[in-house]
Amino acid sequence: MSITAPVLAFHYERGGIHLPDWGLWLDPHHRVQGSEVAFVSHAHADHTGAHREVILSQATQKLMRARVAGKRTEHVFDFGTPQAWGPGTITLHPAGHILGSAMARLESKGQSLLYTGDFKLRRGFASEGCEPHPSDILIMETTFGRPHYVFPPTAEVIAALVEFCRRTISADEVPVLLGYSLGKTQEILCALGQTDLRVMLHGAASTMTGVYAALGQSMPTYAEWDPAAARGHVVIAPPGAAVTRLEASVGKVRKAVITGWAIDPSCRYQYQADAAFPLSDHADFPDLLEFVRQVNPSRVYTLHGFAADFAETLRELGYDARPLSEPDQLTLPLGRTQSAR
Repeated sequence: MSITAPVLAFHYERGGIHLPDWGLWLDPHHRVQGSEVAFVSHAHADHTGAHREVILSQATQKLMRARVAGKRTEHVFDFGTPQAWGPGTITLHPAGHILGSAMARLESKGQSLLYTGDFKLRRGFASEGCEPHPSDILIMETTFGRPHYVFPPTAEVIAALVEFCRRTISADEVPVLLGYSLGKTQEILCALGQTDLRVMLHGAASTMTGVYAALGQSMPTYAEWDPAAARGHVVIAPPGAAVTRLEASVGKVRKAVITGWAIDPSCRYQYQADAAFPLSDHADFPDLLEFVRQVNPSRVYTLHGFAADFAETLRELGYDARPLSEPDQLTLPLGRTQSAR
């Protein structure tokens, strides 16, 4: 494929976006060493690594320090402030995924590229609001890129979750809510903080919530994990092997998994849970479309989840869109093209 603007060209390889003329990788899956730098969009394990040098937001810096051992050179960018880098500028904007999650907008010679990382448009309880910005090229996450992934209103999901917890406690059982320790735990905690339910955090869920509080996030009152005192509490715990030990230590429990995949009827069986609630830190299908509308790009590249399906949907709507496939390496220009929409 020909490249009309080499200084703005990027490659998709090894699970990340590489801009060689910028000396920059966007969310690389491999460890970046040498003279190049990794942009880390947020502190989830599948987006971090033991890189030598990183660009990130302040909250991601603190969360990453709590999760990834070792020293690294850190370039901490404030949201909304352009920073000179390579042949242009980089500006970070909130992605709304978890606290500190950032999109990167690159500009050079009058052209722009917006890389979303993981994002959601709905305002969360414990993260900054997403801020889309018009850009020529959009590289976007498309986890829930099929039309049936439409999340109910958040208030309805929380009401059903609270009812599940109350019924379980009334039956003298312990409700155990399964959610990732970083991001999902804090969303659940803040949602339940609006009720009279008492909450207990298990293991890493408590550790990450402590980092949130240290960053100035207001967190509702919660108890540290104590199996002897768990009855009468809602326990928030990460999914995984620790749940089996948790059950053995507190007696009879009812488990609910908190995830956007709860839209799929099979979800609760896959997690061996009694219930599943669709509260997600990713955009659903309508919000993916709305995000593209707000950015108004000339070209869209889709990543993760149902990338090919969503790219096809965008083409049907008149956008120049294509998926970035994991096995392939593509060399692509960052240049304006004409959209058919």
